[in-house]
Amino acid sequence: MPLSTMKVSTNLKQGFKTVVKASTHEFIIDQPKAAGGEDAGPNPLEIFLSSLGACICALGRIISNQRKLGIKEIHVDVEGDLDKDYLMGKTTEGRAGFTNIRSFVTITADLTEEQKGQLITDISRRCPVADNLLNVSIVSPQLVV
Repeated sequence: MPLSTMKVSTNLKQGFKTVVKASTHEFIIDQPKAAGGEDAGPNPLEIFLSSLGACICALGRIISNQRKLGIKEIHVDVEGDLDKDYLMGKTTEGRAGFTNIRSFVTITADLTEEQKGQLITDISRRCPVADNLLNVSIVSPQLVV
């Protein structure tokens, strides 16, 4: 099974402002002003949740094109619950990550409710972001000197 390696580069600037380079694109991740940032972009957790929504949309389009389903639009709202006290180091009980992530998918297409439900099942099965949420991936931080 051939694997592809995807790469992004992040660079912390002043405060919490982080410049991300992904292929030919560049964008900013930051923190809100109330958290000490400049609010120059979404925070990392918002990017994380948006990755799931964007992946659902992309896979929906891929599957629609493959099956000629004529999807007009896919709208996804994603929300996640997390313990900010753990994140901020105020407690050691719990965990840093989201404990529950919900996605609410609206599909605009000439499909029955059953067909839309099957499409969401197929999207969930093929979405690499959802797969990374459901399965363990090896994360290997390595210091470069």
